[in-house]
Amino acid sequence: MEKLTANIKKEIETLVKELNEHNYRYHVLDAPVISDEEYDRLFRRLKELEERYNHVLPDSPTKRVGAPPLEKFQKVQNTEPMLSLDNAFSHDEVREFDQRVKRFLKSEQEVEYTVEPKYDGLAMELSYKQGLLDRASTRGDGYEGEDVTTNVKTIKAIPLRIEGVRIPEKIDIRGEVYMDIQEFENLNKEREKNDEPAFANPRNAAAGAVRQLDSSITEKRKLHMACYGLGAAKGIEFKSQEDFVNWLKKARFPVPLVFDIVTGVENVINSIKKIEEGRPTFPFETDGAVIKVNDFGLQKELGFKTREPRWAIAYKFPAHQGTTIIEDIKANVGRTGAITPVAMLTPVRIGGVTVSRSTLHNWDEIERKDIRIGDTVVVERAGDVIPHVVTVITEKRSGSERKFLPPKECPVCGSTVVRDEGEVAYRCIGLNCEAQVLEKIYHYASRGAMDIEHLGGKNIELLYSQGLITHFIDLYKLKKEQLLSLPRFAEKSAQNLIDAIEKSKKTTLARFLYALGILHVGEYAAKQLARHFKTIDELYGIKPEQIVDIKQMGAKLAESISDFFSEKENLHTLDSLKKLGLTISNPDYEAGARKEKGPFDGLTIVVTGTLSRPRNEIEELIESLGGRAAGSVSKKTSYVLAGEEAGSKLEKAKTLGVKVITEKEFEQMIRGV
Repeated sequence: MEKLTANIKKEIETLVKELNEHNYRYHVLDAPVISDEEYDRLFRRLKELEERYNHVLPDSPTKRVGAPPLEKFQKVQNTEPMLSLDNAFSHDEVREFDQRVKRFLKSEQEVEYTVEPKYDGLAMELSYKQGLLDRASTRGDGYEGEDVTTNVKTIKAIPLRIEGVRIPEKIDIRGEVYMDIQEFENLNKEREKNDEPAFANPRNAAAGAVRQLDSSITEKRKLHMACYGLGAAKGIEFKSQEDFVNWLKKARFPVPLVFDIVTGVENVINSIKKIEEGRPTFPFETDGAVIKVNDFGLQKELGFKTREPRWAIAYKFPAHQGTTIIEDIKANVGRTGAITPVAMLTPVRIGGVTVSRSTLHNWDEIERKDIRIGDTVVVERAGDVIPHVVTVITEKRSGSERKFLPPKECPVCGSTVVRDEGEVAYRCIGLNCEAQVLEKIYHYASRGAMDIEHLGGKNIELLYSQGLITHFIDLYKLKKEQLLSLPRFAEKSAQNLIDAIEKSKKTTLARFLYALGILHVGEYAAKQLARHFKTIDELYGIKPEQIVDIKQMGAKLAESISDFFSEKENLHTLDSLKKLGLTISNPDYEAGARKEKGPFDGLTIVVTGTLSRPRNEIEELIESLGGRAAGSVSKKTSYVLAGEEAGSKLEKAKTLGVKVITEKEFEQMIRGV
């Protein structure tokens, strides 16, 4: 054992204090100020020093798991401790784990392991008595957590009763509550609209949802759970992790998306690689893979260390967060004239990608987070989305940082910048702003819109700089001979672009409406319009009240669409496109999304509660049969279709006197009974 010096003692004390602070911010406040990668580095350093010098402080984070629970929920004792896992950051460290397992078991025989994704969510224990869900609790500090039963019951994937298998007298099932990436992005967009701070990541959003005092808010967050761990059990035994997961599947519990059973550490590493390769396609965030000894008998023999089991380890993928410095902030002008602040960063590797730019969304976001040029910040990159600043590390400010104020003039064309009442965005009102022209053409040609191949950003900029295009309508006037005179084009590349432009003349109404770049009209809104209007001519001169009743079409969106199709210059452009050969089909309407005569013609139906089919499937059926599937109950609602555990919508229907029907009555209406 090495001699403990004053400097080493001081370093250990500093690390303990710093890590405990980060534990509190991460586990209790859900407001981390450093990346996971940085935390792991500090934790490993502390652990290394404690082992080398045999000096462990009473409050060291290596002696406990997580942080104390919040006071706003009732505290509950975990029957068995919910311990965290030791981490491996390289394949060699996984091999070292395998060697430790073999040494402890005093065997050279290859060990059978299970490998699954490490969900980045909130650890949860579900306690069942006589097959019924009795309690749901968070991990807390590993020994004492929070009773969040009412909130967890809103997660539809979690069975309230165990069925289809042998039912134990008591069983504690452990797993991770998480939020899908798409749901997380939708939630943050909604919060930004409501001038609320965005969540840093899906884990924080899930944790915040579970800790809501109002369970109706939790329900709206659309949480999921992956079950994979066994706590205390009475009246049932399992031979292995494989045996347990198979039981979970039969009992209809959600289990990990990937669950491999392999023998030998090299096959473990191959499974880790497979999960890492599939990671971009997963609908949830995963920050690693979990490796467990499959045999429960061997798990028992291996036992536990102070903080973690000896029979399992977590392999951590490269971090999705990183710490860097904002070197500058620039204002980018979009196709609608909206000006977006973008941070220019000191390049940092995040999740295997070098990040040098980050969106700051808008000036309200800059003010809310107090972001300044020169700040040290935590940047996150989730999947393939644009990186964003999570938080500012104000402790690292030197006093030389500078605020970045909203521009008074457009940074591209010098025109006046305005901010309409109720809007968060500043906009350039210049009619001939080059940035807006280019962005509109980029958008028109993009994959989700007209999908014009071979027309990338550089080609658009070249065509614009040469005066060949000033509007997307000019694309259909281009001649091959004009392209051949440009430096980037040869015979084949010129012909390819002309062919791609010609191909784009045959499109669908949904794609074309999205391509037009109408303010607030995204792909979903374009699709909804296509489902309700047969041709684009039906939209000419349309009034807001003809749009606002369409599902999820608000007054703001309806006004924008009405304004666009009431502008003579816009209608002239659309007619010109038709004369240039543009033809628009509408399979969304033709597929029967809106039929004139159906059993639900003219009816507005709200679907709520648990039914035999997914809600979106039932809503699509309603609309295919002439009705409108609404998201909220009002006096205009014709019926409320209520399944099991229908909540506030059912109560509102009763208050307003709206007729409530069962699924059986709904089916009878379809059959005309």
